[in-house]
Amino acid sequence: MKKQQRVLIENIQPQLNCSEFPIKRVVGEIVHIKTDIIADGHDVLQASLVVYPPEPKKKEEYRLTAEYNDTYFGQFTVSKQGYYTYFIEAWIDHALNWQHGIEAKLKDAQQVRSELLDGIQYLEFLQGKVKSKDDKNYISTLQALFQSEEEYEKAIEEATSGRLRELFEAYPQKKFSAKSKKMQVYVDREKARFSTWYEFFPRSASEEKGQHGTFKDCERLLPKIADMGFDTLYFPPIHPIGEKNRKGKNNATTAEKGDSGVPWGIGSKHGGHKSIHPNLGTEKEFKDLIRKAKTFGIEIAMDIALQAAPDHPYLEEHPEWFKFRPDGTIQYAENPPKKYQDIVNFNFETEKADDLWQELLSIGLYWAGKGIKVFRVDNPHTKPFLFWNWFIEEIKKDYPDTLFLAEAFSRPKIMQQLAKQGFSQSYTYFTWRVEKQDLIDYMIELTQSEMKEYFRPNFWPNTPDINPYHLQGANEAMHLLRYALAATLSSNTGIYGPVFEYMITEAIPGKEEYADSEKYEIKQWDWSKENKLTHLISKINHIRKEEKALQQTNNIEFCPLENDKLIAFCKWDDAMESKILVVVNLDPHYTQKGTLRLPFETLGITVGNPLNVHDLVTANTYSWHHEWNYVELHPALPFHVFKIKL
Repeated sequence: MKKQQRVLIENIQPQLNCSEFPIKRVVGEIVHIKTDIIADGHDVLQASLVVYPPEPKKKEEYRLTAEYNDTYFGQFTVSKQGYYTYFIEAWIDHALNWQHGIEAKLKDAQQVRSELLDGIQYLEFLQGKVKSKDDKNYISTLQALFQSEEEYEKAIEEATSGRLRELFEAYPQKKFSAKSKKMQVYVDREKARFSTWYEFFPRSASEEKGQHGTFKDCERLLPKIADMGFDTLYFPPIHPIGEKNRKGKNNATTAEKGDSGVPWGIGSKHGGHKSIHPNLGTEKEFKDLIRKAKTFGIEIAMDIALQAAPDHPYLEEHPEWFKFRPDGTIQYAENPPKKYQDIVNFNFETEKADDLWQELLSIGLYWAGKGIKVFRVDNPHTKPFLFWNWFIEEIKKDYPDTLFLAEAFSRPKIMQQLAKQGFSQSYTYFTWRVEKQDLIDYMIELTQSEMKEYFRPNFWPNTPDINPYHLQGANEAMHLLRYALAATLSSNTGIYGPVFEYMITEAIPGKEEYADSEKYEIKQWDWSKENKLTHLISKINHIRKEEKALQQTNNIEFCPLENDKLIAFCKWDDAMESKILVVVNLDPHYTQKGTLRLPFETLGITVGNPLNVHDLVTANTYSWHHEWNYVELHPALPFHVFKIKL
């Protein structure tokens, strides 16, 4: 710091952990910056936001504006994937200060002949910076004019002119400027912000009873998944399943002959994490499936589960990567009270950690090289945070389109840390948020706290691991309203099917687990089956694709509505081209009614002006003429998705 530096830059927002981590955006989004800038005295301050895009590294500069109480605002748009680096630069602008002083003195009827001569030094600086011949001639004229005794009136007119101010602003003399530390924003492709996931077990895709499904069977289902509006098809692990300590049906610790085992118990004599279960098909057939899915607008999401079955080849090839007891046995995985006898964990504290990290990275690189751009990561909170930071960074160096979904139903700060370390999306607590105020409070936390800068939620009503109590024995209305909430509150959403849409809800008594869980056995589904849920899920998903307001999460405001069984909220895109009102009946058994008030001020709508709300599900249109308007929802169709039209 130079001793002549008088400007201080404070409280830059947003930034994470004092800029230890980058904030996140997707291509096309705006980064809004807010900061406090002060200096001693009353001199004119100027500040810029200096931005270096990923490529080329040519800097961009955006002038900040002061609005109140020494707070300055600025913004820039990110148009490329990768890291943007930016910082704040602020300075006392002596040229503008000189011009401002002349204006103030002239208003007080003071003579400014001496001040005009003082301004020549700023003209000399400009003369060396301006590019056009016209500007150079203009400045030369001013230099002579400021020294003229006879043309005082003309001189003061030009000294206070807008043209001269524009030149001072365009070519500032940043003498003794202050610079903030550098910060970063990481920019992903749009799918990081907006995606619609469907999960099913490929081994249950066969049309023939008792037959193990194949990738070819999965190809047959692609049109159905696309018709339902899903753009991401997630498979549990597709690798060989361990035979040692294999689990039987209903989590039995002893498998019977023919039991298929748990896909997350990876590794056997048939190979490990870079191999494919022989009954699913070949690597070529898997790559064919990836290509075929792409023609339907679907990306295949693959599971990364960094753990091993007891007979995984790693145990024999690299025993140093695991922890053994004094008696020579190995500890299987546990999450008390749950026990995973068919899984052993890597020892990340091994002396051979470098080798372990490199091998695990090679798994991700291997499948990225086969065309996988989306990974769902199993239990990332049970591996070191710094490992994930390195792992994700290394894969994105070669495959920048790659996205990572963190499956971590853990403590809040653990989930937040994983997002900071680089995960593109995160599972959330939505699965257990049922009551109106709980939903509102959670959305406010996600969208109005610092989390909005880095944590991209993905709302799932169910997963193979979680059959929440409110879905156990639930009727059609409960399934409908839960999907409507998930798909409109969050721009990233997903379901485990066909269990969800077929309303298969039987549970192990007293637990949030499915009875006869598909995790432990191959199922036979009638994939041709359609019902009201499949129709309305499809309808919602296609509405999401049409309305930009539903393709983001953070622009949301809840509407006053004096009925705890009705929840209403508005969403909009940054350009205010798409404005959506969603109303959901949280009661799956009874009709609920009430009056709501739109956030007119936020939406830029004059209170009292007539407007139409068009229901995108039923195609009905309603004219609203009042500040408060009536809504009524029956469980048969427990939600409205209104497009607001002026």
